[in-house]
Amino acid sequence: MEYLSLLGLIFMLHIMAVSSPGPDFLLVLKNSMQYGKKAGIYLSLGIALGVSIHIIYSLTGVALLLKKYPALFQFIKSLGALYIIYLGIKSLKQKYIPVEIDKNQTRNQRIEPRKFIKMGFLTNILNPKASLFFLSIFSVVIPPDLPNYMIGIIILMMLLTNFFWFYLVASLFTRPVIIRYYNKYEKYISKLFGLILILLGLSIFLF
Repeated sequence: MEYLSLLGLIFMLHIMAVSSPGPDFLLVLKNSMQYGKKAGIYLSLGIALGVSIHIIYSLTGVALLLKKYPALFQFIKSLGALYIIYLGIKSLKQKYIPVEIDKNQTRNQRIEPRKFIKMGFLTNILNPKASLFFLSIFSVVIPPDLPNYMIGIIILMMLLTNFFWFYLVASLFTRPVIIRYYNKYEKYISKLFGLILILLGLSIFLF
């Protein structure tokens, strides 16, 4: 119970970062609308595998940093908070680009799982913003004395959150009615996420 608030904070930060439009989101969105739900699911799996790589090197790097350079850790903690604020500001300023509904989608093409898994993995692992986000989370939010079992729970939670979010995107965005509603309210959703991220970043930076 004592770590419940920590799990809640990490989940909130993570789900907002994952659900914010970016390379991963656009990849799943476009391919799901073009090739169908299965393509989006395989892409989701590839993205989750990419996230696992980010988590591994973030944990290793932060552990070494905490042991050898505590002052530098404090500096990176401040940078991490500023990065979260930056994500919020960028979300507020994001330009509205409607998604087109293609009525002639080629959904009956044969899906190659390896191709889409690889595409999702490379898109995520080569995204520098994803690297900064996970370094921020593991250096800013997670305390150095956190038990190993809790770290394991956090890692599992992040992987499952990534996979099921993009699974949901693949499922929903293959429906034209959802695309129309997204186009209608996308700018309000982005502004809401932006405000929340800025407030969270400020609270980390100041306290």
